[in-house]
Amino acid sequence: MMSVVHRLTAGWLVDHLSFINQCGYEKRKRKCVFNQGELDALQYHSKVRNLIWEGTLHLVQEGLKSGFLHRTIAEPSCRKNAVPGRIGCGLAELCEMAKQLLAVNESDHQAVHVLDDETSIPEQDLLSCVTQNSSNCAKIVELMGQKYLVPPKSSFLLSDISCLQPLLNYKKKYDVIVIDPPWENKSVKRSSRYSYLSSSQIKQIPVPVLAAPNCLVVTWVTNRQKHLHFVKDELYPCWSVKTLAEWHWVKITRAGEFVFPLDSLHKKPYEVLVLGRVQGDVKETSRKSEDVLPVPEHKLIVSIPCSLHSHKPPLTGVLAEFLKPDVECLELFARNLQPGWTSWGNEVLKFQHMDYFTVLQNES
Repeated sequence: MMSVVHRLTAGWLVDHLSFINQCGYEKRKRKCVFNQGELDALQYHSKVRNLIWEGTLHLVQEGLKSGFLHRTIAEPSCRKNAVPGRIGCGLAELCEMAKQLLAVNESDHQAVHVLDDETSIPEQDLLSCVTQNSSNCAKIVELMGQKYLVPPKSSFLLSDISCLQPLLNYKKKYDVIVIDPPWENKSVKRSSRYSYLSSSQIKQIPVPVLAAPNCLVVTWVTNRQKHLHFVKDELYPCWSVKTLAEWHWVKITRAGEFVFPLDSLHKKPYEVLVLGRVQGDVKETSRKSEDVLPVPEHKLIVSIPCSLHSHKPPLTGVLAEFLKPDVECLELFARNLQPGWTSWGNEVLKFQHMDYFTVLQNES
């Protein structure tokens, strides 16, 4: 299962749609595939290849020198609203129920709810513990009359930042933690559609408790200098994370062009990832130092952006080059699930809704 369709020293060309459709969404004689209309399929040809590996790296490097990479970024104008907002909003509202459930007697709740052949999940089980699909096949589950597709070997917790205790009760330590925080900015403040967290609230995320020794921490950052400096100078030191690298996700069209001009003053064709490693107890860290692979300072992840708002490209295939096999991976503020990963967020099932998938019949 790989999202990487081409790899060179500069970085990777990634196909989001291929990754999702290789996630093992098979159940008995049915296979589910992501609706192609929601993701732009990558038409990989010589023009794209030449642009990326001969032009893009040079332009990004020049942009770094000139300061272009430190101005505000906006989402591509091609985004769509494919599924009514009620799906995400309904799930988010359940977080209020979770607060009440957990407040009754936190210690009485089990740490994990394992999916069986039943297709319906009781709301209190979903909200008060981590839900786990430990089987080798996908499962379709029902919640509040809506159906969601859960990939194999995946776990998730639906909650907001005030209800993280079930994830801590799960008692797993993660070798990789990917974070896509809801950053505070003027447009988000003006909109009632999206919630956001302040810098002080983001600091409260218990990454040190969730992280295994030498955990690789990857944080998505907008191109605002304020947020970038906060992650590198305040957030990572607060979590005892040492900054290792700054990568860029470069967004292109099907024709192999930037989605926006690189020198645009308002909208940029890239986003930033800051990679760091947890610096824990010296003895414990040194015992696992042989499992640590070096992370390069600069890499590019190039892909056609998903038309769904703020849907980031999958990092599984990219990060695999710098990790030992069978590591534990966690995504925070996730809005979809991945095989083999634990995911947390108040919209963690949003893009798992069956409306995003097409069911194929396997006649064989």
